[in-house]
Amino acid sequence: MDYFMDPSKIERRELAPGVTLRTMWGDKVMMSIVEIAPNAVVPMHTHPHEQSGLVLQGEFDFTIGGETRTLRQGEAYMIPGGVEHGLTGSDGWSMALDIFSPPREEYKH
Repeated sequence: MDYFMDPSKIERRELAPGVTLRTMWGDKVMMSIVEIAPNAVVPMHTHPHEQSGLVLQGEFDFTIGGETRTLRQGEAYMIPGGVEHGLTGSDGWSMALDIFSPPREEYKH
């Protein structure tokens, strides 16, 4: 297991048009750097994994459990497993750090 990682060397994978991920994981937790193009959309969805995150750059509208808020740099979110959520990017680029527990097998590559 690597103890140190350089996210800039991790291959991006597309989650949705204009939304890419770079993922890192251990046995019980996964981190994902999410880059969101202007006006990109992650459709509403659910998964059994607990998800939390932090906006690193920019802003986006995030809907969690039927409530929508504009999240900006430095703001965080917590999503229990099974709660529906999705987002819409703003007019500029944004970036977030997502954390999942347990790791999402479909995001490993």
